[in-house]
Amino acid sequence: MALVRWITEMGMGVDVHGLDYTKAAKRAVSDALRHSSLNFFAATDKTVHDMHVEVRVAVADPAQVDLDAVAAEVPYGTVTVSAVQGGLDVPAPSGEDGIAIANAAILVSFDQ
Repeated sequence: MALVRWITEMGMGVDVHGLDYTKAAKRAVSDALRHSSLNFFAATDKTVHDMHVEVRVAVADPAQVDLDAVAAEVPYGTVTVSAVQGGLDVPAPSGEDGIAIANAAILVSFDQ
């Protein structure tokens, strides 16, 4: 069966000390989810368990993201997470610390 996208949400997250890309990615996903209230379930034959949730996070070093930890931020559906090159690092003046900024897109699809 083909998937049809119903929802696209975006978010941004920041780790202000330590360049923790997983922390920034989790905050980006949480930011996107906090801007959502899905009220169409009663009008359809769909439930939260029918959702296919694709999470894409963009950070400066995608290999450093714990994809399972990011997936755990999503409370419903079948969740897949990928990390791609993007985001932004802001080094501290001392060079010993920095800020990691992540962007997230959450794409929710249902079987047609």
